[in-house]
Amino acid sequence: MDKLKKIVVTIKSILKLPKVTIRFYGASETMLKNYQNTYTLFTKLHRLKLFRNKAIGVALIELDLYDTFEKYYKSINGKNSAAYYARKAIKRGYSFVKIDRNNHIEDMYEINTSSIERQGKAMSSGYLQKQSTYKNDDNYLYFGVVNDENKLLAYCNIGFYGDFSLVSTLLGHKNYLNDGVMYLMMVELNKLMFEKYKKQGYKYIMYDTFFGASKGLQQFKNKLGYKAYKVKWLWKN
Repeated sequence: MDKLKKIVVTIKSILKLPKVTIRFYGASETMLKNYQNTYTLFTKLHRLKLFRNKAIGVALIELDLYDTFEKYYKSINGKNSAAYYARKAIKRGYSFVKIDRNNHIEDMYEINTSSIERQGKAMSSGYLQKQSTYKNDDNYLYFGVVNDENKLLAYCNIGFYGDFSLVSTLLGHKNYLNDGVMYLMMVELNKLMFEKYKKQGYKYIMYDTFFGASKGLQQFKNKLGYKAYKVKWLWKN
């Protein structure tokens, strides 16, 4: 009976989700393959065969809901909030920076192997192998959090696809998570989206989905102001 109740509650919550339409557009010739691969991934049938892969419970920040970054920041401020932990990281000497991943290969490998699992799931083998070089995609930017010795302790790959930016990879060193490095990363990324990329027409920040995420990751997203949506993806390139 409890299992049936959970199913009913889940269905009801899905039906109540706000709906948005998000477009893929603006790819140059060098970006086109990346755009196409991402669109195909998002719109193919989920393994349950009931809906599209990235259609239900998509974690989004809708930029137009806030006039300024300051209003967004106020919404994630307070005791034990995302803003609180970001300030904690700054007080401990950490900084948000744009990076060239090829200058941080050793640090990235150390981050990737600092824990054998993330959010209750084993790290995939690709992360456990040291890379000799990283190829930069034209529609991606790469950011990190470093200490006062320029040691990389967290990194994030963020893609840009027409209406939205996509938090593609986000990892931090296990030993520094309690210092707030991940919150510093995301708050500063969102600040950049509000202060620069919103003006260029970007409407959403996407960080995968709520459904299927661990409770800890769902809490992380909630603290940062992500909300669950139903999304219709359009190819308009």
